[in-house]
Amino acid sequence: MKFQLEAIDPYTQARASTVTTLHGEIHTPVFMPVATHAAMRGQSADTMRSLGYEVLLGNTYHLLLRPGPEVFKKFSGIHRFMNWGRAVLTDSGGFQIFSMSKHLSMSEEGATFRSYVDGKYICLTPELSIQTQGAINSDIMMVLDQCVPSTSTFEVAKAALELTYRWAKRSLNARGDSQQALFGIVQGACYESLRRHSAEQISSLPFDGFALGGLAVGESKNEREDTTQYTAAILPTHKPRYLMGVGTPIDLVEAVARGIDMFDCILPTSLGSQGVGFTSTGKIDLRRGVYKFIDEALDRQCDCVTCKSYSKAYLHHLAKAGEHLCGQLVGFHNLSFYKKLMSEMRSSILEGTFKKYYDDVRTKVGKADDENPPIQPKRKSPRKSFTRGDYEVVTHSEGVGKIRQVSSGETMHSVSNPKEEAEALYVNQSGFRESVSVPGHLLIVWDVGLGAASNAMAFVGAYELEERPRECKIISFESDLDSLKLALQHPALFQHLNHPAPHAIANEGKWLSKKGRLSWDLLEGDFLSNMTKVSKPDVIVFDPFSYKTDGKLWQLRALRALFKATCDKALMLFTYSSATRARAAFLAAGFHVAKGVGIGPKVDTTVVCNTLAAAGSNFAMLDTSWLQRWERSDARHPEDIADDERGLFEKAIREHPQFRKN
Repeated sequence: MKFQLEAIDPYTQARASTVTTLHGEIHTPVFMPVATHAAMRGQSADTMRSLGYEVLLGNTYHLLLRPGPEVFKKFSGIHRFMNWGRAVLTDSGGFQIFSMSKHLSMSEEGATFRSYVDGKYICLTPELSIQTQGAINSDIMMVLDQCVPSTSTFEVAKAALELTYRWAKRSLNARGDSQQALFGIVQGACYESLRRHSAEQISSLPFDGFALGGLAVGESKNEREDTTQYTAAILPTHKPRYLMGVGTPIDLVEAVARGIDMFDCILPTSLGSQGVGFTSTGKIDLRRGVYKFIDEALDRQCDCVTCKSYSKAYLHHLAKAGEHLCGQLVGFHNLSFYKKLMSEMRSSILEGTFKKYYDDVRTKVGKADDENPPIQPKRKSPRKSFTRGDYEVVTHSEGVGKIRQVSSGETMHSVSNPKEEAEALYVNQSGFRESVSVPGHLLIVWDVGLGAASNAMAFVGAYELEERPRECKIISFESDLDSLKLALQHPALFQHLNHPAPHAIANEGKWLSKKGRLSWDLLEGDFLSNMTKVSKPDVIVFDPFSYKTDGKLWQLRALRALFKATCDKALMLFTYSSATRARAAFLAAGFHVAKGVGIGPKVDTTVVCNTLAAAGSNFAMLDTSWLQRWERSDARHPEDIADDERGLFEKAIREHPQFRKN
């Protein structure tokens, strides 16, 4: 591979270059559409050539499982197999393993996971990853890395980057004399010191290019941009820089300004299949009823076939009807828009006008649909109430709405963005995406404390991104629906509710997806009374208010009842609390307890499992060092423990099997 740096913008870090590969040139900045299974979603290889794309991305994790290396060897690689004569980059499979695999065990040797194709266990090592990419015969290979959430603790992130470095050296050795290029990956979550350490380690090795991994997995937009800027600045100037898994048009513009050359993301086609288009004036959600009669192009500044031939009204109809043609047409437009955006950025860098282009385009492409309505709203509209019952709406940073209980003064998801918290704490940790992608029994999720439905909708959103998910049921428990009904009155502040499901839950207490594979039921009233009336869960999202407001659910009696009701089925429970008395109550109730990911200012949260799930858990279980801190704590006991019961309670903690193993 040859890299030629052609220009650097004098006011930003934006770069234009040409990368010469075994199958042609790549002109950067470049966006690489994701052909996960050696195929673009709804688009052919001819379509991608007609749009001018020079490189596609295939995924080693999926291609290893299906069709397998033997098929690629038969066809001398992926290019003839998928009728694509231009460049291909293959991801190593690291991100998919750590984001999708619930049945995962880690070792120095590699990552052992369960195949979603045939259920067999596979140990993906750096050597097997390179061997598979060699059979695929991609132009650019990626090393196998350990990807952890960007919100991971310092210790977890440091251990992951050190393992990534050791695996990187093994990947180089496994490459041998292959003519395929090989990129190293920088990890380190959002810790600047760790990113610098990882960048120094990886750039000391003879890689052909370097990637930033572990972003767009839980951090805020500002954190992502800051991490990108200081990491790119310390990578070698004479080799390409690749930001993995990012992103939206505004993400691309911001990252190019910070010195990134290459990008990939599934959004243009995955969101296109849902009727979401990216345009020169911002994001357009064609599912909104406001587009039903709009006889104009999706983007008036676009000359793609979709924009020249079809109206927003027709595309709205396709999206509402669930027609596959929607994904084909809107996906084609999105890919056309992304290609045009990257070409414009490259031209402006070469012409020395990127700063002016950047200032102009970033104010447009970053707009959300509700900021850019196609119809002017009526001047006089009924004033929406910001209170209902015991709840009120408060607005936090970035225009995100939250619900506060007036009587207690407590705010739901008070320390972080509700959507980001729900995805990192509940969806990602539970391995939900990987679970629903594997055939099996009905997957049941209990949502304890529905609130404004942030957690439940995070699961609904993750489910709807899967192509062939198995059946799943979400069961929400809530004693007061006023918080949800209040949030539904303010769709601009609570954008996760712009979906038919929460409206159906609020009005009818149940919702069923179009294909009937996902159902969502609501049980109003006391959780402890209702939990015995429904099917037992695989996963529990335990998100009631704190001791101050919802003390009953955190007491030992309640948790013992929960343990008794669920002990005969493997169960994982996730909660935001890391309080000593909460963890002690879970332990005394019979559960095993581990540390969960940190959220916002919280260093960690709590993961709970019953005995059947404990043996296969790869979470960091509380050990004797926690037990020693508990012994010194002033909050050792739940509030429902009487003085004469404290001795037995403390004995149950000290003799818990979890600590005997240590």
